[in-house]
Amino acid sequence: MPTSLRLAVAEFRNRPGRAVLPGVALVVGVACLLAALMLSDAMVRATAEGAPVVPAGVDLVVREAPYEDTVLDGAVADRVAGVAGVTSVEQVRRVRADLLLDGRAGPRRSDADVEVDREGLRRVPMLEGRAPGRDGEIAVDRVTAHEHGLGPGSAVRVADAEGRALDVVVRGVTKRGSLGEEPVIVVGEDLADRIDPTPTVLSLHVTGGDATAVAAAAGQGFRVDTAAAVSAEEPGGELALMLLPFSILALATSVFVASATYRAVYLQRQRHTALLRCLGAHRGPLVRANLFEALLTGAVAGAVGAVLGGSVAWLLARLFDAIGLSAIMGAVELSPALLPNGTQLLIGVVTASALSAFAAVRPALTASRVSPLAALRTSEGQTPDAAVVRRRYVFGVVLVVLAVVLGVLGVLARGSIAAFFLVLFSGITGVFGLFGVLGPVVVPALGRVFGSVASRFGGAQWKLAAAEVRRVPQRSASVAMPLLLAASMVTFFAVTVGSAQRVEEEFDREPRPDAVVVDSAGRPLRDGVGAAADQPQAARTLVLHGVDADRRDPEGYAFPTEVVGVDPADARDWLTSRGVDAGGFGPGTVLLGDWYAERFGARVGEPFTVEGLPGGARTATVVGTYTSSLLDDADVVLPDPDLGPASKVLVTFEAGADPVAYQTAVEAALPDSPTVLVNTRAAESAQNQRYLDLGIVFLMVLLGLSVAVAVTGIGTALTISVQERRKELALRRALGVTKGGLQGGVLAEAVLLSLVGVLGGGLFGLVYAELTLAAAGLFVWPTAALLPLLLGGAGVVLLAVLAAFGPARGAARIRPAAGLAAG
Repeated sequence: MPTSLRLAVAEFRNRPGRAVLPGVALVVGVACLLAALMLSDAMVRATAEGAPVVPAGVDLVVREAPYEDTVLDGAVADRVAGVAGVTSVEQVRRVRADLLLDGRAGPRRSDADVEVDREGLRRVPMLEGRAPGRDGEIAVDRVTAHEHGLGPGSAVRVADAEGRALDVVVRGVTKRGSLGEEPVIVVGEDLADRIDPTPTVLSLHVTGGDATAVAAAAGQGFRVDTAAAVSAEEPGGELALMLLPFSILALATSVFVASATYRAVYLQRQRHTALLRCLGAHRGPLVRANLFEALLTGAVAGAVGAVLGGSVAWLLARLFDAIGLSAIMGAVELSPALLPNGTQLLIGVVTASALSAFAAVRPALTASRVSPLAALRTSEGQTPDAAVVRRRYVFGVVLVVLAVVLGVLGVLARGSIAAFFLVLFSGITGVFGLFGVLGPVVVPALGRVFGSVASRFGGAQWKLAAAEVRRVPQRSASVAMPLLLAASMVTFFAVTVGSAQRVEEEFDREPRPDAVVVDSAGRPLRDGVGAAADQPQAARTLVLHGVDADRRDPEGYAFPTEVVGVDPADARDWLTSRGVDAGGFGPGTVLLGDWYAERFGARVGEPFTVEGLPGGARTATVVGTYTSSLLDDADVVLPDPDLGPASKVLVTFEAGADPVAYQTAVEAALPDSPTVLVNTRAAESAQNQRYLDLGIVFLMVLLGLSVAVAVTGIGTALTISVQERRKELALRRALGVTKGGLQGGVLAEAVLLSLVGVLGGGLFGLVYAELTLAAAGLFVWPTAALLPLLLGGAGVVLLAVLAAFGPARGAARIRPAAGLAAG
């Protein structure tokens, strides 16, 4: 056996605890990586199992080719059916539907796949129950079933094409989930005709015939694939794309922590290394021995992390269920495998071994360069080389100054792409200079500040904890660095998003109605809706009679135009109350949206022709313009309430009116119009805020994986610190310090290190969030949701305390006589 390998195995066998200590962070990092892989596998598997399939009897599938302006319809199906050898052609159809959960239509309509009620032709896999029959039955997706307590036999309602409620029975729950909180259902052929008489044909399922002949019959713009090729198409892996970057970030953090731990472990061994050097050992075998040991440590850590990855994935799935992210991603109650398969286990072991060896390279080389005489001195007698320290400080100061210059240049170049790159490089340089190169100065200084404050309330052990942080500044800086980075990223994203939202709220001054009463599918509003909208909370209402038209712009492109007819008196009153000069609006005139008027070169006082209207084009005099959002994005306003059926009612509230009470009152007045929605501005803002909060929570949870890895560095550093200070701790015990006092001192060190990371990183992230906003040309006071940040910071401190329990108990078990004899 080579000498290097013998040394590595001997060290691993003699001191297994110390040998595997650097692998603790790798365990957590690999667990995060495997959790991302296993959770994404579960998502992909659920998507694949729930996706509509091609029935076994189908030979060919005809679909629209990507980026082609073609429509798959009955004419194409008839042409394909006439091909020699084709025995049947089934149209795969989808309709839009209103699922009346809780009695009324929701803000999001449903996609409804039309299932053929014949054995062998059903496409949508069922999780529970069976496929629906031709009429009166539906199947719902698993997310909708989970959120609303639906199952086979449940009674629900859907709306028909006229907006009337139809009673149906849920016969099955599909394996697939919803899409962005939009329910996905399955209906039979007869029910589909009643819900939506204009279905969309997704594809044609062809039995028999030759692919070339079918493609020729279908024509240009269509693609023909075999059923086997369509079935083999891979589903998307969007969740994996979201999770993998964060798991890779956690792995990178674990490498940083492992490297710092290797440095501390090799420092403990330096007397042993010096003796080997004195006995004739060369640097090469010693370095290789350390790397072999690191490979063994990584292999063990990778195997343990891979085994734990399934549990982490399961916990993440439950967390996503609890906060509502699973429903948005279209999957609930995911059950990732608790144990990895062979491939995943191999990925964990190989990844951890490679990263462990990589993390050990620099510490191993540094340890091998220490001269035997210097290493044989006691640690108390060693002092850093003053010249090295001076060069380090000068280099760190230069980097910090460079970061400041780059940040200033980024602010000066605000509004450009270069500004963001300057701020990015400023942040990278600032982190490396302030916490990397100058870390042995900055981290102990922060520890002294926090320790002096805490000692006023907690006693002398906090001063001792701050002194221990200063005793080995390089190690303290290495331990705090990953936590600083993670905390700075969390704070940066939270502050940036919060401040951007505040800016959007302040600058979003486009006038809009306080509420819009409209049908969910754009159906004409029935008689009585206008009266129902005129509730006590409404100061003014305006009924719009809308039609869709097309107008070609000067470049010849058809531009869809929303034209509305209104009662002239009501429109003048409405627009005048919202600051629009509409006094001249009456017969023979027209009002245009400001952007629309600019696009088509219309000017006030000049005639303008509105094309594409029922009964032909109309020419009228432009008497004014308005902001399109004021009339819910209408482009053209004509003084003609008979232009078309009523399509919307715009509402302005009285001062202090309750939007929820208004919505409830209107819905109560329209029991026979379940598809009429009352979209209030307040509800829209609340929904946007909900999505924003979910995004922040999602981000903080995934960045929390890196925080968890960083916290393990505190535990390993304290373990090494307790081992090094056995004599000191035994002396404290001999002088009367209780076991609880020793434990409290170790826990105080953990709290100090975590506070340095959380508060120092938080301040750094806050500064660069403000710089980023300034680079975007936005000078605002930073804003963020403080409660999640405070809870996250408290959680980090708690994790650090939990990580320190093991070292604290080890310190408390030191007996005075044995500890003093061990010196």
